[in-house]
Amino acid sequence: MTGTFSVRRGTRRRPLVGMLSGALVVALTAVLATGTGPVQATTPFTDTLSDGNSTGWSPSGGSSAVAVGQPDGFASVNALGQNGTTGGVGGPTVTATNANDFLEYIDTIGPLVIRVQGTIQISSKQGVRPNKTIIGVGSNATINGGGLDFYRSYNVIVQNINFTNAEDDAVNVGQESHHIWIDHNRFTGAVDGSVDIVRGADYVTVSWNHFDHADKSMLISHSDGAASTDVGHLKVSIHHNFFDNSRQRHPRIRFGEPVHVYNNYFLNNELYGVASTENAGVVVEGNYFENVPFPLFSASGYADSGPGRAVQRNNIFVNSGVAETAGSVVEPRTYYAYQLDSAASVPGTVRAGAGIGRITG
Repeated sequence: MTGTFSVRRGTRRRPLVGMLSGALVVALTAVLATGTGPVQATTPFTDTLSDGNSTGWSPSGGSSAVAVGQPDGFASVNALGQNGTTGGVGGPTVTATNANDFLEYIDTIGPLVIRVQGTIQISSKQGVRPNKTIIGVGSNATINGGGLDFYRSYNVIVQNINFTNAEDDAVNVGQESHHIWIDHNRFTGAVDGSVDIVRGADYVTVSWNHFDHADKSMLISHSDGAASTDVGHLKVSIHHNFFDNSRQRHPRIRFGEPVHVYNNYFLNNELYGVASTENAGVVVEGNYFENVPFPLFSASGYADSGPGRAVQRNNIFVNSGVAETAGSVVEPRTYYAYQLDSAASVPGTVRAGAGIGRITG
């Protein structure tokens, strides 16, 4: 375990990296699938250590997903030495069915595609090294009790996972991590945030997720005192998510610009939809707000945080309050092209497509 991760595991098995001999045979065709159709398959492989023992990696049985589709938004941008987000492409494919294997895989150096099968019970927030794809198999892959932590990590895809009952954050993207794609997951029951993006993180896309009766859905920047680390960073795209009876932070933003919130379905959000504070800049467009008393805070700030900037356009408000706007914001199209769906189509599209079991892992 290197000093770049803030958490430590329990009992460890011997490292996998650097122990493979010339007997290693890897036959893979691990490439990203394009579009939204079926994913590419890999051929089985064998791993043998120089002492003749197995590495403990589970072969995929000949059919496993690298990732479904390709990231868009900020996770697709060529920046910080990373041309988009490819996850574990080019590395072996493994299957985790228990916590020990899962924790070993996410702590492995080098690219790796990690298929999550069944329920993985973990605690606290567990560090994820760079160049990983973590993808659930079928419609019931679950990480329960704990969450994922990104500390100076990059190029990671998290797809098709049911995150339940995290004792802290379910996903924490922090400490200068970048190019993270969080897609087609479900979040429920986290004690703190479902997804937090903090401490200078950058180039993140959060897409097609189901925030199911979550309390604190998404925080962008953790503190009013974080200007020194966060100004100029925290560029995040948030689209086609279902904020389903979730209470607040969809997201709550400090300092980041631009944060692009588009084509999301906000339903019965008790406290508020989006809050832009501490001079953050957010573009809110093409969303559908239903039964949301305060869709957007900006000029008035929120709680103890000072005002932010917000542009809203092409949104639909049903039985909802008035969106508060202020100032101007850097346009997301400065960084990437995107296609905006009509706001009227968003409830049907998002209900049909967001969450787990919508893609093949």
